[in-house]
Amino acid sequence: MELVELTPRLHLLLFAVGQAYLWQDRDQLTLIDTGPIGVGDAIRLAIQDLGRRPEELTRIVLTHAHGDHAGSAAEIRTWSDADLLAHHADAPLVEGLLPVPPPVLRDWERPLYAQVDGHLAAPPIQVDRELGDGDVLDFGGGAQVVWIPGHTAGSIAVHLPQHGVLLTGDAVAEHGGDVILGVFNQDLTAAAHSLSRLAGLDTELLGFGHGDPVLTHGTKRLRELALVSHPEQ
Repeated sequence: MELVELTPRLHLLLFAVGQAYLWQDRDQLTLIDTGPIGVGDAIRLAIQDLGRRPEELTRIVLTHAHGDHAGSAAEIRTWSDADLLAHHADAPLVEGLLPVPPPVLRDWERPLYAQVDGHLAAPPIQVDRELGDGDVLDFGGGAQVVWIPGHTAGSIAVHLPQHGVLLTGDAVAEHGGDVILGVFNQDLTAAAHSLSRLAGLDTELLGFGHGDPVLTHGTKRLRELALVSHPEQ
């Protein structure tokens, strides 16, 4: 795992598959996504490397239920009492009460999906708080939950308007220097509409579920993408 400072308060946790984000407040830590199965202990060590204590982890916010984002939540629970938060539409998937629906794949996505399909499962774990669109979370001066269905029915982004930060989950990605609509969506039309909603937010820094972050002019990059993204592509 690689730990990358994006701002003094935000670090990227880069795994072999996918990535997560750690937000630091003075008296608490918030983890956005957990990475795939097997990285829970690496996250604990990363917190210690930053000079913080693992017990300062107050909450884990899942952007959606796929295993490359929720896979280590159960492992983290072995060393942390952090509350687990997920959108109410994805909470039953995180808890194992319902199966994760497969994506509707475009032809060019099929070989890519075959490479990562095994990473999309996660051990079930109880969700402590179910989130809804517009909820404000008590970190980063007020983090806003933005419901962006499409990748999954309960996908969310986390917007920290006081800091110009937007964490998009898998609704948006970066590949080869380009910002792109996320892949492996359950509803491509909904995903395109969700992208348009994200493009209406004011942000500088974009953090994705996959790919390098955009550190400046985030809103501009999203609006450029929204202009050329269509469900049939």
